[in-house]
Amino acid sequence: MSVQIVAHRGFSSEEPEHSMAAYLRAVEAGADAVECDVRLTSDGTLVLVHDRRIDRTSPGSGAVSDFMLSELQEHTFGGEGWHDFEDPPSELRTRLLTLETFLSTLLDASSTLEFAIETKHPTRFGKYVEEELARVLRSFGLVTNGSAHRVRMMSFSRMAVVRMKNLVPGIRTVYLCGSKPWFYRDGRLPPGVMALGPGIDVVRRHPDLVRAVKSRGGQVHVWVVDERDDFELCRELGVDVIITNAPAQILAWLGR
Repeated sequence: MSVQIVAHRGFSSEEPEHSMAAYLRAVEAGADAVECDVRLTSDGTLVLVHDRRIDRTSPGSGAVSDFMLSELQEHTFGGEGWHDFEDPPSELRTRLLTLETFLSTLLDASSTLEFAIETKHPTRFGKYVEEELARVLRSFGLVTNGSAHRVRMMSFSRMAVVRMKNLVPGIRTVYLCGSKPWFYRDGRLPPGVMALGPGIDVVRRHPDLVRAVKSRGGQVHVWVVDERDDFELCRELGVDVIITNAPAQILAWLGR
């Protein structure tokens, strides 16, 4: 069985998370897909930021939802803990990405690359996050006749996943979980959902959950897999998608 390799926030073990440098490096490494987190600014733009606040990845402070896009763009992003020998640092590493810039650049960079887009909740903007995501995907021609091409939507919010499915009936959706989901412990998935997305800690503790989902015809997308033992466990269990900070290493272990 072929497993798909998804670069988590880009090639984030080597470049700043959610930076264009990280995503272009993931393409060069041969990743099948790239993953990003999106949040809505106060003036309605989806930007690639994981945390609710910008404190960890920028010199600024405060919630993403409190800023207009222009205000966020006054800061450099990327955080610390990565090596950069350029002075000044390249904007490929420090520039805040909007979802539109992310898609336009990577669609030009690869004709086959897929996109795993996670909407972050809870947020005061609620349904508007998924509504804006659907609008952006349509504007890029990634949604036609109700089906999404090269895109899957993911969320820890069951309501968000179901909402996105209603907005774009043909989109592939992944219900993420950081613990064994109580209502779906027998392998069932929410209506219309393609896959369960457990963290690797969940898979280690509950390999039976993977088997249960697979036995019911669902897929399993596991995050974040960087270690050899975790990779081998995923391969043994027949996981469909591995989400990793180090796509080149995983691809090498696969012999690709």
